[in-house]
Amino acid sequence: MEMKDTVKLLKECDAGTKMAVSSIDEVLEQVKGTEMKQLLQESKNHHEKLGNEIHALLNSHNSEEKDPNPMAKGMSWMKTNMKLSMDNSDATVADLITDGCNMGVKSLNRYLNQYKAADDTSKEICGRLISIEEQLCKDLREYL
Repeated sequence: MEMKDTVKLLKECDAGTKMAVSSIDEVLEQVKGTEMKQLLQESKNHHEKLGNEIHALLNSHNSEEKDPNPMAKGMSWMKTNMKLSMDNSDATVADLITDGCNMGVKSLNRYLNQYKAADDTSKEICGRLISIEEQLCKDLREYL
């Protein structure tokens, strides 16, 4: 059971890092402020680095990567483009990314509770991903 929960948790974290990178990529070109752009780029780099760690662990468990849910990704894309078409400001970008971070934190905590038998390494990685999301959310408050 531990191996099964470990792989499932890692896959959800993998999908989460990919969703975060995709979401940041969607809005990065819209950002006008240099500091905010740098903040988002740094967070994207943190997500990519953690994603690479997750990929290595999934490979060590002979498991495939997991892409984000296509429906969730599509809905996110629609919401982003609709909101930015009405108000193309850094505050709108901060609002969108904050919403994404909050959804990510909620989902990741649900997965931590769901996959209790996962090994300590995968739980620690999930915790790090939650911390990255929470920190980005906190750092974006000044732009809201």
